[in-house]
Amino acid sequence: MTVRRIMGTEVEYGISVPGHPHANSMNLSAQIVNSYGVAQLQGATTRWDFEQEHPLDDARGVELPPALRESIEGTYEDPGLLNVILTNGARLYVDHAHPEYSTPEVTNPLDAVIWEKAGEHVMLSAMQRANAAPGALPINLYKNNTDNKGASYGTHENYLMRRDVAFGSIVRCLTPFFVTRQIITGSGRVGIGQEGRHAGFQISQRADFMEAEVGLETTLKRPIINTRDEPHADPELYRRFHVIVGDANLSEYSTFLKLGMTSLVLGLVEAGAMANVPELRAPVGEIRSVSHDWSLKHLVQLTDGRKVTAIDVQYMYLDAVEQWLSPNPTDDDQTAQVISLWRECLDALATDPMGLSDRLDWVAKLRLMLAYRDRDQVEWDEPKLGMLDLQYSDIRPEKGIYHRLVAQGQMKTLITADQSRQAVSQPPDDTRAWFRGECIRRWGDRIFAASWDSIVFELPEHELLQRIPTNDPTKGTRELLETLLLDVSSADELVNRLQALN
Repeated sequence: MTVRRIMGTEVEYGISVPGHPHANSMNLSAQIVNSYGVAQLQGATTRWDFEQEHPLDDARGVELPPALRESIEGTYEDPGLLNVILTNGARLYVDHAHPEYSTPEVTNPLDAVIWEKAGEHVMLSAMQRANAAPGALPINLYKNNTDNKGASYGTHENYLMRRDVAFGSIVRCLTPFFVTRQIITGSGRVGIGQEGRHAGFQISQRADFMEAEVGLETTLKRPIINTRDEPHADPELYRRFHVIVGDANLSEYSTFLKLGMTSLVLGLVEAGAMANVPELRAPVGEIRSVSHDWSLKHLVQLTDGRKVTAIDVQYMYLDAVEQWLSPNPTDDDQTAQVISLWRECLDALATDPMGLSDRLDWVAKLRLMLAYRDRDQVEWDEPKLGMLDLQYSDIRPEKGIYHRLVAQGQMKTLITADQSRQAVSQPPDDTRAWFRGECIRRWGDRIFAASWDSIVFELPEHELLQRIPTNDPTKGTRELLETLLLDVSSADELVNRLQALN
């Protein structure tokens, strides 16, 4: 078992214009996406191929009633909205009135950190270019999950896993994990409740917006376990486990552990090694209760009558991972690093949580808030605390508190600035994203549309559009295709060579 599997993230960014609270978020988001597409891709923007998108397919095999399907379809992205496919294999688009960056497919949690951080650079550049347009309103972007006025926008994770694993096992094993994972992966929030009306600080920005245990929706009645069954790979072999319960993290440690821990637990589920799952009596209530108690003393109630802390539950999962690996050791360095950091964080949370203020978002934010409260003798409903909360997630290096903490050496990182900057234009080498990104870079003006699992070429010598399937995420890598791409001189020749191979 290893942390390595096909994975990726999708981050919707908060967007606003200071002094213009009623500015149209859809138009603002379109400006962000369009400014980047025009500037970085010289106008050769490729539309997203929606033909193979099926966001309402349910992993439980449930057929939605037509009326419900129609109502939910209205919450998903409009194919007419702006989409830009980047040379790094990522997707930048407008989703639910927010600009969203979806990383390319990667094979490990550290690469997920690199290409998600590349998305922060992309968004910053797009914002700067949009704001430089004559007469433009000054747009600000935030990597967070709520406007504290009742709206929440997502940070989603995706993991490719075996199709033969019963979905019921995924629900049973992952629900307690997600309810308690936030003690490491939460980004912290001032305000309690969806609209933040109640004074206080909580661990997670998403917890108060979880309203169901299991379900298909992502924008209403949000579930802890999402059932979207859209693998973007061979559906006979794989499912894509779509996770909507997580926070937007700026901390590289939180992102790394979020992806790594979850991948390991999915490995346990695939191996059938989670027999003693700590089942929760009321998961929806508990995910909020855990978030609301930053002292970490809250006791979650299990169905067997026991009451344990979120830290205890996470130790159960970590112990299960270590027990499984004991007779089946792995020499994968990232797997060992995730396990080591996971235990290190739990040990610190159990003894001195503030010792993690240089690694975890919610702890770093809480430390700042407590210092401000002590200095000025204010309560949690002090408006300046809410402003500090928002400023933490500001993507501008000179304004964002997180970025200032990194610059001051008060926040540890796992990657270099050069790694994330290079990933803005370069795709990962070891997934199909490499082929997608290279095709966009070389022949963007010849690509009619693209998606995760296909590239559609529009070529002068062909009367019809030419679709090149990329259904296997592990193919289309640099190792497999670099020689071919170096050997062809045009998109026409590439398509002809690929079709001849089939």
